[in-house]
Amino acid sequence: MAEHKHGEMDIEDHVNTFDSFMAFVKWSVIIILALLVFMAIFIT
Repeated sequence: MAEHKHGEMDIEDHVNTFDSFMAFVKWSVIIILALLVFMAIFIT
Protein backbone atom coordinates (compact mmCIF):
# COMPACT_ATOMS: atom_id res chain seq x y z
CA MET A 1 0.00 0.00 0.00
CA ALA A 2 1.28 3.46 -0.88
CA GLU A 3 2.33 5.70 1.93
CA HIS A 4 0.19 8.80 2.46
CA LYS A 5 2.02 12.13 2.45
CA HIS A 6 0.04 15.11 3.71
CA GLY A 7 -0.48 17.88 1.15
CA GLU A 8 0.52 15.99 -1.99
CA MET A 9 -2.93 15.18 -3.39
CA ASP A 10 -3.79 16.74 -6.75
CA ILE A 11 -7.06 18.61 -6.19
CA GLU A 12 -7.29 20.33 -9.58
CA ASP A 13 -10.33 18.24 -10.61
CA HIS A 14 -12.05 19.00 -7.32
CA VAL A 15 -11.44 22.73 -7.72
CA ASN A 16 -12.71 22.70 -11.31
CA THR A 17 -15.86 20.81 -10.28
CA PHE A 18 -16.52 23.22 -7.43
CA ASP A 19 -16.01 26.24 -9.71
CA SER A 20 -18.46 24.77 -12.24
CA PHE A 21 -20.99 24.06 -9.51
CA MET A 22 -20.75 27.61 -8.16
CA ALA A 23 -21.22 29.04 -11.66
CA PHE A 24 -24.32 26.85 -12.11
CA VAL A 25 -25.74 28.03 -8.77
CA LYS A 26 -25.03 31.69 -9.58
CA TRP A 27 -26.75 31.56 -12.97
CA SER A 28 -29.67 29.55 -11.56
CA VAL A 29 -30.29 32.20 -8.90
CA ILE A 30 -30.05 35.01 -11.45
CA ILE A 31 -32.56 33.30 -13.76
CA ILE A 32 -34.97 32.56 -10.91
CA LEU A 33 -34.82 36.17 -9.67
CA ALA A 34 -35.34 37.51 -13.18
CA LEU A 35 -38.34 35.21 -13.61
CA LEU A 36 -39.82 36.39 -10.31
CA VAL A 37 -39.39 40.05 -11.28
CA PHE A 38 -40.96 39.37 -14.68
CA MET A 39 -43.91 37.63 -13.02
CA ALA A 40 -44.34 40.43 -10.47
CA ILE A 41 -44.45 43.08 -13.19
CA PHE A 42 -46.52 41.42 -15.90
CA ILE A 43 -48.77 38.87 -14.19
CA THR A 44 -50.21 40.99 -11.40
